[in-house]
Amino acid sequence: MLIIKNGTVLTMAGGEEQKIADLLIEDGVIKDIGPNLDHPLDAKIIDASGKTVMPGLIDAHTHLGIFEEGSMTEGDDTNELTGPITPELRALDGINPYDEGIKDARMNGITAVVTGPGSGNVLGGQALAIKTRGTVIDKMVIKEPTGLKAAFGENPKRVYSGQDKTPSTRMATASLFRKAFFEAREYRNQLPSANEKGNQSGSDKKEPPQRDFQKEILVKVLEREIPIRAHAHRADDILTAIRVAREFNLDISIEHCTEGHKIAELLKKYDVPAIIGPTMSARTKLELRETTFETPKILFEAGVKFAIMTDHPVIPIYALPICAAMAVKAGLPREEALKAITINAAEIAGIADRVGSLEIGKDADLIIFRGDILSIDPGLDHVFISGEAVLKK
Repeated sequence: MLIIKNGTVLTMAGGEEQKIADLLIEDGVIKDIGPNLDHPLDAKIIDASGKTVMPGLIDAHTHLGIFEEGSMTEGDDTNELTGPITPELRALDGINPYDEGIKDARMNGITAVVTGPGSGNVLGGQALAIKTRGTVIDKMVIKEPTGLKAAFGENPKRVYSGQDKTPSTRMATASLFRKAFFEAREYRNQLPSANEKGNQSGSDKKEPPQRDFQKEILVKVLEREIPIRAHAHRADDILTAIRVAREFNLDISIEHCTEGHKIAELLKKYDVPAIIGPTMSARTKLELRETTFETPKILFEAGVKFAIMTDHPVIPIYALPICAAMAVKAGLPREEALKAITINAAEIAGIADRVGSLEIGKDADLIIFRGDILSIDPGLDHVFISGEAVLKK
């Protein structure tokens, strides 16, 4: 058992955010939070007087482990560029837990990330959320899958026009997306469960279709069991992603959302969350030319839920709090910046039942620091993942 005493606790759970309190941790879970907690005499004690205790940080969009640092083809498994529709792929099968970026994450207070396929394909595969501690990826998983990667805009066009294949236009990207889900809907209608719902019997009963791994995943998306995580930078691409998702009543978030500030009111209207970034990157292609750190502020003012991400290795994972700090500099309230790399990130990723805030029953993923977490030197003293110390100074 572990007790952290007398820290200034930021729970990120709403309500009273800053208070002097203790945290009692047992079996990797938060057992209690409050002032002057009783604890067993043999409990390990950490005195956090004068320090801040808050949830571990979360990056809601990375390629950690699947695009290994310092590697080329041998360690890059982000895109299966042999066909534009590959929803059956699982990032779980391509992650190296020994990637140096994962170590960098935990040593800088980032205790959980979403990692997954890249944006070369119209439908690229399934992302997952992992803890940044461990040597066996299966044991690091928080949730799998957290979403199905889709991509709109420049990337699928560039990849497949170079192969003289479709899509070579935005029109074809949207068309392939629609076609995949039309076919998946027909597949679903032929399943035994659909037959039962239709009360079919005798000669009217349809034979089940031949098993199709791609369509099985898309059926789960149609049933809203898996959300679409749509890569889209430009405002027109964002609206195309929303349009085609609404045609099939899909759950969707916008990843990158570079020009989201132009259509903030529509993101709010359609209740679509955003994961913003990597805003610290250079404007290396046309669809990034209007990148601005004001996007989070504008989305906040419009009432849009958002998180902030690095897109590691585009921006190194350790720079996540600096990305949030730059948004604060551009006018985003500080508390909203902290939410964007903790509870909002967890909620959008569908893992807020376990991480993202300090609450009784949640995983003991937390950080203790002396300074300002949104600074170059936050004075990070302790990082805990599932109650285990991964950093101690």
